[in-house]
Amino acid sequence: MPCAETPMCPARGLVPPPASSPSFSPHQLQPTYTSTTSLHTTMASQYGDLRHLLPGNYKRLIADWLEEDCPSFDYGGFVVGESEGEARLLGKSEGILAGVPFFDEVFSQLGCSVTWHITETTPIKPITHCATVTGPIRKILLGERVALNILARCSGIATKTSTLVSILRSHNWPGTLAGTRKTTPGFRVVEKYGILVGGADPHRHDLSAMTMLKDNHVWACANNSAAKDGGDKEAVEEGSIVRAIPRAVQAAKAAGGFATKVEVECRSLEEADAAIEAGADVIMLDNFTPEGVRDAARKLKTTWAGKGKAFLVEVSGGLNEQNAARYACPDVDILSTSSIHQGTGIVDFSLKVSLR
Repeated sequence: MPCAETPMCPARGLVPPPASSPSFSPHQLQPTYTSTTSLHTTMASQYGDLRHLLPGNYKRLIADWLEEDCPSFDYGGFVVGESEGEARLLGKSEGILAGVPFFDEVFSQLGCSVTWHITETTPIKPITHCATVTGPIRKILLGERVALNILARCSGIATKTSTLVSILRSHNWPGTLAGTRKTTPGFRVVEKYGILVGGADPHRHDLSAMTMLKDNHVWACANNSAAKDGGDKEAVEEGSIVRAIPRAVQAAKAAGGFATKVEVECRSLEEADAAIEAGADVIMLDNFTPEGVRDAARKLKTTWAGKGKAFLVEVSGGLNEQNAARYACPDVDILSTSSIHQGTGIVDFSLKVSLR
């Protein structure tokens, strides 16, 4: 039976999507609550403007994208000239608006201004006048496609994310939904931003943010003949990943120090116990069945209670809107999935120009 039938837990506040959207149903929305857990259970956007999180290099990325779209002569721009005008940004499909800072920056670099008529995180439906762009027509059209592509993709990710968050909250699960590092090269900052707008956790941003040890890392560490002690040849010879895990965790802790969390991908209780004993901060149960997750997570939390080992349980592997709720159990702290940012649909927008 799904974990949704476990005792009730209060759910966090969400941005309500439009009731007419086929992707949402009103019963999925839950009231705001104050969490007593160590995990954040409210949207980051409730605490400030998400654009303040963005790294300085996002402006350079946008400059590169504009150059990619017009590396030489702008023939269309020559045709329209420098007449001042404005363009209305119209939302043409249902979803959640996300990507405002990127849209603004595209036109800022082109000497245009943007006036927003709705705020980021707002659910939209056809036809919504979202913003007005003013400036030389040539510059508006020069930035049009880049700006729309970013906005459509970012909004699509936020919409997909919010849908899954709403589903999980409707099952009274107060844990954290997270994305993954399976992002598009060069577009990660936009995709991670969309996840935040949608109400989920972006997970680690890069290899420097947290150490995640998969089986390849564990075996390679044991077989690292360049180490002063020559590695752990016995673990390799025995084919025992349980024996090899502690060495990998200790190596990661030694390199990253106290400020860098270490997560270990585990495929059995024995592997998880070895990782926890070695000091792992997060245990990822990878590709377990829903029943296996419930049993393993409960045993881990029970076994290690009161033993001075603080850890979180993360579940990953093939999670989506159809099955994620089956893994949403009281002993599971994090559900991570690339389905909220890989291969998602878009929210359709267009710019309609009018001369002044």
